[in-house]
Amino acid sequence: MEIRRLIKRGVKLVFGKRPLYTTANIVTLGSNELLKGRTALITGGTSGIGFSIAHLFLCSGASVCITGRDEARLEASRKKLMEMHPHDKGIQTCTLDNRQVFSFQSKLEEIVNGLGKVDILVNNAGILGGEMPDAEENRYDAVLDTNLKGVFFLSQVVGKYMKENNIKGNILNIASSSSLRPAISAYTVSKWGLRGLTLGLAKALAPYGITVNGVAPGPTATPMQRKDGNADITNARIPAGRYIMPEEIANMALFLVSDMGRMVMGDIVYMTGGSGVLTYDDIPYSF
Repeated sequence: MEIRRLIKRGVKLVFGKRPLYTTANIVTLGSNELLKGRTALITGGTSGIGFSIAHLFLCSGASVCITGRDEARLEASRKKLMEMHPHDKGIQTCTLDNRQVFSFQSKLEEIVNGLGKVDILVNNAGILGGEMPDAEENRYDAVLDTNLKGVFFLSQVVGKYMKENNIKGNILNIASSSSLRPAISAYTVSKWGLRGLTLGLAKALAPYGITVNGVAPGPTATPMQRKDGNADITNARIPAGRYIMPEEIANMALFLVSDMGRMVMGDIVYMTGGSGVLTYDDIPYSF
């Protein structure tokens, strides 16, 4: 009896707080008109969070343009969205590299010519990397140029366009819980910068009816984070016990750019499962 009790106690200690395999019950809105007549430019929209936002915005009545660096991936994502929304004509793609700031003005004109206007910008494109103590300068530059410099200048181009055309719109930045952490990588530095930029843009653009906010995911079940393709979303290192799902981030994105979120201004909503908000212990700090 004593041995059995000890075994049961051991099993409880090892497995009692976390399931062996985790899934998520994601609640999403059905077709609606929350974004009827709106048009969204979503960077990095070929997969993960960006693709989920594009899908939900289409479900909510918006037209969308997704961007990416790879034309083949863009076309595959466009076809997938068309299959999900077979009667929707408002689906466009645009080949765009966040590091090529010189192209932003002409790309925006191309998108506006195709869809009529842009009144929602979702700055989602981003890359990981540049961790100390082995960060290399070229990777640092790639991360900062993509995650921060590109967002800065694309927001400038789109913000001017909205202001000059008297468009009451939204800019939504996909930030990160990393902006709450001590910065030990180029990625974290870029997200600290994005956090500050969100506040500054919100203050500068509010007088023109342009609302700026951010969503800050924690570890999310995207191809960028989980390259092994494992369907198990268990992540015992964060308090919630699992990865955040892209659809959950999309739900918050929809709220923030719709009239429901009109009075949320200059905020970053942290959707982290407790990562960064409650603990930093899910990532290593060493040198």
